[in-house]
Amino acid sequence: MSDLLRLENVDAFYGSAHILHGLSLHIQAGERVGLVGRNGVGKTTVVNTLLGLARLQQGRVWLNGHEHRRLRPYMAAQHGLAVVPQGRRILSNLTVEENLLLGAAVGRAGPWQVKDIYRLFPILQERAHTPGTALSGGQQQMLAVGRALMANPALILLDEPTEGLAPVIVDQLAEVFNAVAEQGTALLLIEQNMSLVVRVAKRYLAMAKGSFVAQGEVHNTRESLHDLESHVMV
Repeated sequence: MSDLLRLENVDAFYGSAHILHGLSLHIQAGERVGLVGRNGVGKTTVVNTLLGLARLQQGRVWLNGHEHRRLRPYMAAQHGLAVVPQGRRILSNLTVEENLLLGAAVGRAGPWQVKDIYRLFPILQERAHTPGTALSGGQQQMLAVGRALMANPALILLDEPTEGLAPVIVDQLAEVFNAVAEQGTALLLIEQNMSLVVRVAKRYLAMAKGSFVAQGEVHNTRESLHDLESHVMV
């Protein structure tokens, strides 16, 4: 089975700051992978490298089987990768529905349409003609997830999707992530909420200082939660 995403021995920089050190990972179709670690260890830089926002200095990157040496923000979407960015980045001059339609601009065929997003998140249909930034934090995160799904991706990269959200919203998002994965979409869940990771992911990668320090299977058990928490404290 070919990889949707593969990094081999990647070094990435912001300016002169060396953030990722020899990083290698792979994600195949339908996988659910949790990327965990403390703040500042380089988790978001993995996403930014794929988008060309951090400089790929050394190593190799494949997006859905295609190798790229110079990455640009549009390339991920072209190859079936969608990003739910940290901070959501909802466009203030667009309504909820317009933000969703923006996600479909890549033109990939697939099962996700606006009606499907409204079925997943009924509150978005209720507020379809409201400016996207007028929503609550939890509703904006739903909109960011819905916008990513509208691209009909093979792989979604979720960067700290539950940051600052109430537990009830986290529980709802966990159900949504599992439902999306059960339909065949692969997930890379970048998250510090370890209880969410054990509910969603099947495999984990733990980062410290720009490198992976541990990896393994994830089980929805207290022992697995404790194991993940111990790696985050590295």
